[in-house]
Amino acid sequence: MSGSVLRLSNVTLTRNGRDLVHDVDWEITASQRWVVLGANGSGKTTLVRIASLYEHPSRGTVDVLGERLGHTDVRALRRRVALVSTALADMIRPTLDATEVVMTARHAALEPWWHTYTTADADRAHGLLEAHGVGWAADRAFGTLSTGERQRVLLARALMGDAGLVLMDEPAAGLDLGGREALVDHLDALAADRAAPPIVLVTHHVEEIPPSFTHVMALRTGEVVGCGPLPDTLDDRLLSRCFDLAITVDHRDGRFTARRARAVTPERPN
Repeated sequence: MSGSVLRLSNVTLTRNGRDLVHDVDWEITASQRWVVLGANGSGKTTLVRIASLYEHPSRGTVDVLGERLGHTDVRALRRRVALVSTALADMIRPTLDATEVVMTARHAALEPWWHTYTTADADRAHGLLEAHGVGWAADRAFGTLSTGERQRVLLARALMGDAGLVLMDEPAAGLDLGGREALVDHLDALAADRAAPPIVLVTHHVEEIPPSFTHVMALRTGEVVGCGPLPDTLDDRLLSRCFDLAITVDHRDGRFTARRARAVTPERPN
């Protein structure tokens, strides 16, 4: 476990006789920023729920921040793992202001009355909102913010508790082009910060991968079909296998794009 922030060994989760993920081996170290790619139903969200300690595998071992799932207080360990997801956003009471949304992450809570908070906690929440470009929303109700603004508030929340691992499950879902590009730029800056914790970004769009991310894992029907450093791993063959479709991948100025490969039309004889 030396140097590992997350390690999954032979992890399988079976439900109703079907393996949602199957024999996954995965290790993340402190300096890495990972992308998890896959089509809908490939097991991406299941893998994130296991890594965030909200699901227990049917078999295999899960080590997070030096603790083994099943041999530790999972409630305390969850406070050290930050999760950004649509499901989390849906659980937040829309009348909470942005400061409360961020501040409650200190105890991995959803409501401010469950714990006592100090002026220092509020000041830290304000500082994180400012750092993520939504300081002006500190007193605004979470439910009145746009999708992109809510995602920035959730990213601020992810860093409130000095997390040792940040997991983001499709954070660009629902964003328009401008919102997506702003989020990619923001995640790129966060990933480039050496003081930031390891980050995992789950997506099915290669266009959402920030340039500073370092590694990729690709899933297909719950199994790993590729895993390693981004520039050496993400290519036409891997993405085509991942989505069961002939795909061409381009990499330019640090960003990836993908499109369906054009069929070659045979030349007719004269």
